[in-house]
Amino acid sequence: MVITCEEDATANLVITALNERGATVARVDPADIGSDLTFSAQIGAGQMQWAGRLRTPSREIALEDVRAVYYRRPSPWRFNELDPQAREFAVAEARHGLKGLIANLEGCLYVNHPARNDWGEYKPAQLQTAVHVGLEVPATLITNDLKAVGGFALNHGPMIYKSFRGMPSAPGGEVAAIWTQRVDPMAVDESVAVTAHMFQAEVLKDSDARVTVVGSRVFASEITNPGGVLDWRHGDWAALEHSPIRVPSSVVIALHGYLDHFGLVFGCFDFALEKAKTGTGPYRWIFLECNPNGQWGWLPDAGAIAEAFAETLLEGWFT
Repeated sequence: MVITCEEDATANLVITALNERGATVARVDPADIGSDLTFSAQIGAGQMQWAGRLRTPSREIALEDVRAVYYRRPSPWRFNELDPQAREFAVAEARHGLKGLIANLEGCLYVNHPARNDWGEYKPAQLQTAVHVGLEVPATLITNDLKAVGGFALNHGPMIYKSFRGMPSAPGGEVAAIWTQRVDPMAVDESVAVTAHMFQAEVLKDSDARVTVVGSRVFASEITNPGGVLDWRHGDWAALEHSPIRVPSSVVIALHGYLDHFGLVFGCFDFALEKAKTGTGPYRWIFLECNPNGQWGWLPDAGAIAEAFAETLLEGWFT
């Protein structure tokens, strides 16, 4: 079962790879609950696991037969026809009922389990875990204290600001973003007290690396931005240069340890690469973050990554 929205090119790659292997695939968007998605499940009275049916316009699924779930990018809950109070109630009931059911299918492999994704998205947990598995991270401050910002800048400047989750959509639905950006400590004022902020010592990087781990497979691309933009996501994507890069064995071991800590099967890791000043390798690999449900369809080796997803999911399917 692939849990995602209707328009998801990344999921399409995995579904195609699964179909080519003869797997039975059902694409489900929980936000379709209503006439386009009906379900029923029972437990108890001798029934030891949830059993029942889930129906979409194209599929009818026996829940007890699901052996693998690719939890990708479901749409936000809708219920737009309801008044605000009723909508809030319907969203909570659907989340706890339908999503709770999908997230608790016995004997099922999740790539990844939504609760594990949620845990793995917290930046404080990411950075602490990265340190514990032996990865190098930038000096980092999380605070709403103006004095702490000043002290951090004195000890670790120049510094950058990074949001924890990014900007929500504008009222008209326009997508907004806050890119990683350099910060002048003198420009930070008392308004920092309003909420939590994350500041880091700027890494004087030569390039970036995106490392995608799926099960035991590791795929890595070095990303070079000719324009020298601090955050490559903010630059001209057409100008980005991608090239394969070997990940040091110590980093590979650390990445698997990282995923094991969170109970994740898959993750997209971002590293800053700085030319090494010793003979231990060409680069220092500095951990920036891990997106446990990250994008990878744009990478040059997307086809191979999709194959790895299919093979990993089928390990659960045939169990």
